[in-house]
Amino acid sequence: MTQIPSQALLEPRVPVPPAVPEAVASAGQRILVVDADADRAGSLTAQLRRHGHDPVGVGRGSAALQAYEDVEMVLLDLDLPDLDGLEVCRALRAVSQVPIIIVTARRSELDCVLGLHAGADDYVTKPYGLIELMARMEAVLRRTRRQPAAARDIRRGRLHIDVDSREVSVDDERIALTRKEFDLLYLLAAQPDAVIPRKQLLQQVWGDSWSRRTIDTHVSSLRGKLGGSGWVVTVRGVGFKLGTG
Repeated sequence: MTQIPSQALLEPRVPVPPAVPEAVASAGQRILVVDADADRAGSLTAQLRRHGHDPVGVGRGSAALQAYEDVEMVLLDLDLPDLDGLEVCRALRAVSQVPIIIVTARRSELDCVLGLHAGADDYVTKPYGLIELMARMEAVLRRTRRQPAAARDIRRGRLHIDVDSREVSVDDERIALTRKEFDLLYLLAAQPDAVIPRKQLLQQVWGDSWSRRTIDTHVSSLRGKLGGSGWVVTVRGVGFKLGTG
């Protein structure tokens, strides 16, 4: 498979926009802007930077799945060249509580409902006003700050995953996993009763660097280390889910 590297968007020169009132500006946030249109994304990142944020732009869904960990918010377009934005939203929400605002030209009520069901915290249609977008960002941040932190300790029967230390044990016996094996197990454990599509696992754990046998090899190794095939269940034609050992 040909590998296509994810590229950060370049910021073009843009006119200086009107100032945003301090009441709606939440400065100092690291914002991930996911948009395939380099000019549009560059304009938005310039505006965000002018108001004190630290934005970074990517133009592909696979790049977003590799860049979300150190940001405080994601502004996500739905029309991306490699993955549908709804798929990216679902993948992000599966493993992270990072606030997500969909910013898109898709204006139908159905698209909005699908976006919110995929895990977005808000849905903004283009064209939009900067003041409105900043106000929505502030509102989402206020809501998410009041929410309890995501679980950092996952238990599934005899299986225990300490997310912060990246340690895994079965029956209190520590299991040594590689980085990718841990990432694969965590992605499944974050949604213990859901079937995670093979494509989502490949994109989120391996990004652009994988072959057809990549996931099968890692699943086989993970089953062996955990002590049984029942920990990772294959759902034929769909993907994988976490089992009970």
